[in-house]
Amino acid sequence: MRRNSPSYSSMGAAFGPGPITPAIKWLLIANVVAFVGTLAAPSLAYPLALRPQAVLEHGWVWQFATYMFLHGSFFHLLFNMLTLWMFGVELERMWGTLFFLKYYAITGVGAAASTVLVSLLPFGLSTQMYYLPTVGASGAIFGLLVAWALYFPHRQIYMYFLFPVPVRIYVLIFGAMSLYAAVSNTQGGVAHVAHLGGLLVGWLYLRSGNISIHPIAEVKYRYLKWKINRVRKKFDVYSGGRADDVNRRIH
Repeated sequence: MRRNSPSYSSMGAAFGPGPITPAIKWLLIANVVAFVGTLAAPSLAYPLALRPQAVLEHGWVWQFATYMFLHGSFFHLLFNMLTLWMFGVELERMWGTLFFLKYYAITGVGAAASTVLVSLLPFGLSTQMYYLPTVGASGAIFGLLVAWALYFPHRQIYMYFLFPVPVRIYVLIFGAMSLYAAVSNTQGGVAHVAHLGGLLVGWLYLRSGNISIHPIAEVKYRYLKWKINRVRKKFDVYSGGRADDVNRRIH
């Protein structure tokens, strides 16, 4: 099911989803704990990072899930978690926590499966992918981006915090960038294949009609949006006070 939403032109449409939701909170905690854990004990990363060789030759299938909670650097973690919060909170409110977690897991595992499949192709890049580790939540997060593009195609976000573009164009740009990097950069292509896998799996899953919005979560979401809009109208804030305020007080 696809639903349209009013278009927003402010940055707040994408960078201010409101209070954190349960699934997002626990995903943030899990990713931070895993990052700190691998800093304290780097050897933990070896059995948990995704390596197609380990999956296919040794049966380490848990890597399809565990790789999503590992990150290569603090800024890698920071960017992914910021994006998870920005785009995940509203989707969780709309879908409900259980469906959100299901979708997040499907796109993350789908991104890992894409990486393993591409690593079997008879190309030089594929040979490197077969042995090199892949880490990060980016595959699942790209799945969230494609969900946003389907549900809120006309909302605008600020690309690189400078250029406002509709979400659907934003996702197309990043998808194209990932595709180009995957086929041209032998060093950075590994993670980009996971990005593309998350996009493709998320798009196929949502377009297949498997989406089912939790009715209670939908009611709560609509009620919260109504309260926010009501407060915005009541406290119509301008620089220097309300537009009709004689004294022009600062609010």
